[in-house]
Amino acid sequence: MEEFAALIDALVYTRSRNEKLRLIAEYLRATPDPDRGWALAALSDGLDFPAVKSSTIRNLLKDRVDPVLWTLSRDFVGDTAETASLLWPAPEHPPSPPSVSEAVELLEGMNRKSVFVDLPNLLDRLDASGRYALLKLATGGMRIGVSSRLAKTAFAQAFGVSVEEVEEYWHGLTPPFPKLFAWAAHGEAPPDMANLPTFRPFMLAHPLEETVVDLADYVAEWKWDGIRVQLVRAGDETKLFSRSGDDISATFPELLDVLPFPAVLDGELLVRGSHQGGEANDVTQGGAASFNALQQRLGRKTVSKKMLAEAPAFVRLYDALLIDGEDLRALPWTERRKRLEALMARLPDTHFDLSRVVEARDFEHLAQIREGSRDDAIEGLMLKRKDSPYIAGRRVGYWYKWKRDPLLVDCVLMYAQRGSGKRSSFYSDYTFGCWDGDPDKGADLLPVGKAYSGFTDEELKKLDRHVRQNTVNRFGPVRETDKSLVFEVAFDSVHESKRHKSGLAMRFPRIHRIRWDKPVHEADRIEALKALIRD
Repeated sequence: MEEFAALIDALVYTRSRNEKLRLIAEYLRATPDPDRGWALAALSDGLDFPAVKSSTIRNLLKDRVDPVLWTLSRDFVGDTAETASLLWPAPEHPPSPPSVSEAVELLEGMNRKSVFVDLPNLLDRLDASGRYALLKLATGGMRIGVSSRLAKTAFAQAFGVSVEEVEEYWHGLTPPFPKLFAWAAHGEAPPDMANLPTFRPFMLAHPLEETVVDLADYVAEWKWDGIRVQLVRAGDETKLFSRSGDDISATFPELLDVLPFPAVLDGELLVRGSHQGGEANDVTQGGAASFNALQQRLGRKTVSKKMLAEAPAFVRLYDALLIDGEDLRALPWTERRKRLEALMARLPDTHFDLSRVVEARDFEHLAQIREGSRDDAIEGLMLKRKDSPYIAGRRVGYWYKWKRDPLLVDCVLMYAQRGSGKRSSFYSDYTFGCWDGDPDKGADLLPVGKAYSGFTDEELKKLDRHVRQNTVNRFGPVRETDKSLVFEVAFDSVHESKRHKSGLAMRFPRIHRIRWDKPVHEADRIEALKALIRD
């Protein structure tokens, strides 16, 4: 555990991607099994110990230190694990740290009652750095600047294998990954995934930005506003994976019995509903409700019959990676498209359709088509090189995403909260609102969204100073500010929502500009946002 704690400390204090890769790779090479496997799992996908939650840690600390001190310290530090590791009373005896494997075994053995005895005993065996590493591992939320992809890349670099191969095997294995280390570190045969429905890494796109492409070489498709998924059938079992490789099969059970042959299909998960997000025509393609409808189903462990009936899921297919055991990824897009079109007759149209190609005379005509579409279920366009194979990750020149221009609205800053990680000292999460009527006649502001991106580090410092100097009320970690600052907020769409007082929910809100110059009474009204809702 000491070596793992040292690794976590080192990762926290470096921003260099290459240095993070080096640190993780060195740890993986130097650490024996199964400790390194558990550490890799913690750094990548995270581990789940149901008995240990943030609330558990808070309750333990409030029994050992002054509750007011805990609350003030947690608010200042911005991280539960770090605050708890520093405030935990020094044990009577010198630390006797467990190995990572022993810590995992003890955490797995805890239940909701025993955790209040067993976790303190474990924390007493560690110093402050060890406690921090243990609590990060136990709660599953590292937040130390290491993504799952970076951890897998470090593993690949540590043992001289390709990260694409690592991804191929990763999702069919479980921590502490003995077969993965046996293959990469010891030269044994790769894990056999043939009859397992495992995830394959997605091919991704670069933003188009200022690039202009020749439509003789590229094809255009709509970029649908759902979630990118991979439907995999192998060994008489079907699984549905998200973009990050998470198994989301249980959330969409209606898709598990509709793929009758071995295949790996790439597409956009959408739902049908009363608001279809646009009607089918020669340019777009209807049948999909807005993302707001899909969002009602995301993350659910159980799905009611009513929800299945009101918002049934389907997949709008983009590509085929494998069909009937044949790997198609090395083929050009044009050939894979032909195979996919031929495949549609074998799939039920209740659960699948094919994303249409957008026909345009030239790039300028395509730009006009893009600007003319405001379907709620469309984010923009995808441009795919016709001769491109299906390659994991982002490769320059093959696929581009050309998102439609965002909608803009002027909002007033209402509340602020500290961020996490490197932003834990700054008020960086902002709630903003629009006027519910005429502000000159006493109208109230109603919250319409929350954002924590779109500004530079220098702007963040100015915003943090503004919040501190203009606080008028406090609600725990949240500060209410006087209504004196306008944000120009960019967002992709807006929908009706019963969960918010304003009756509205924004899709992907972010700060576009800080309008230090604009009077707050000139900010937009709720009715302006409602006018942007698409039926």
